[in-house]
Amino acid sequence: MLRPRSGRGGRGVRVERRGTPADLLVVGLGNPGAEYARTRHNVGAEVVELLAARHGGRLRRSKDRALVDEVRVDGRRIALAVPLTFMNESGSAVAPLARRYGVGAEALVVVHDELDLPVGGVKVKAGGGLAGHNGLRSVKAHLHTTDFLRVRIGIGKPTTQDRGVDHVLSRFSKRDRAEIDVAVGRAADAVELIATEGVDAAMNRVNPGA
Repeated sequence: MLRPRSGRGGRGVRVERRGTPADLLVVGLGNPGAEYARTRHNVGAEVVELLAARHGGRLRRSKDRALVDEVRVDGRRIALAVPLTFMNESGSAVAPLARRYGVGAEALVVVHDELDLPVGGVKVKAGGGLAGHNGLRSVKAHLHTTDFLRVRIGIGKPTTQDRGVDHVLSRFSKRDRAEIDVAVGRAADAVELIATEGVDAAMNRVNPGA
């Protein structure tokens, strides 16, 4: 049995291994359906899609309410997943995936949009708060820990606080889209660094001012 470390969010869950555990499970958050594609809330999903393309993978629908595949990155077995749940139910897909691939919080990377970073900013984080993100809140609720790793992609703040929902579900301007395309590539690079060199090395190489 693999036990994720207990985090600020409370007691860690026991994870049942099914076969050989993956070295890393990378989950890109977003909303399902063509109407949400390339919106601000879906940048995490874009990163996982890019990782699959880079490493010859093909995301396929699974019984765990997600698109999944496995790839090799420098010899390491990396499971990739994009939940088919809506953002605020992400944890209901992530928890079964963690069991399926036999990973604890220290081997789970959640890639997601971040209001508190400027458009195109990329930052790697290990554990910590949720910053009001509904997808992270759901993952915490199902895994009972906040110790999972994150790759955060800045989407900028809305002009007013009451426009938060409209903001995250909107698409980028042409100029911002160009910056986000670069950021998606940098975020994929960050995941590869986590896989090959570890989270501390990734934070030192990726984070602003590191």
